Amino acid sequence: MAVYFTADTHFGDPRALRFDHRPFPDLDAHDEGLIAAWNAAVAPDDEVWHLGDFSLGPGPDRIADILSRLHGTKHLIAGNNDGPHTLAAKEWASVRAYVEIAVEGRPLVLCHYAFRTWNGIGRGALNLHGHSHGKLTPMPKQYDVGVDPMGFAPVGLSAILASRRRKVARG
Repeated sequence: MAVYFTADTHFGDPRALRFDHRPFPDLDAHDEGLIAAWNAAVAPDDEVWHLGDFSLGPGPDRIADILSRLHGTKHLIAGNNDGPHTLAAKEWASVRAYVEIAVEGRPLVLCHYAFRTWNGIGRGALNLHGHSHGKLTPMPKQYDVGVDPMGFAPVGLSAILASRRRKVARG
């Protein structure tokens, strides 16, 4: 079992096509493209932490349909655009505002929002977040795991850490 992270999928939200300049011709193609990318990366027995803004707009049946089509055991860290239908979907293994976990021996602090400081920062804990759509300059040990900066599929911890190294190498 592998553990993956993502955020800001905005299923059913037409704003995602505009404000994030996502390369899809329409909302149906957007949603289907994200589902396909998710399932290409995640196996059915993997675990995915979605760090908020899963969907905005669709009703409970559409949200349940999308969730049922996505591989893995899915946890939601609620975002500002996750409405009551998203939060109440029975397909989530858990729904929280904040969680601290360890993956590959690394402590992680998960929230939709980026923090200025967080529990364990001095002991190597990383802050994984969404919300900023790749537009926030990160602090050390802080990573935006949203689909805009990380690509359209959930990513594992090694890919998250490598994303910073690639940016430093280019700079």
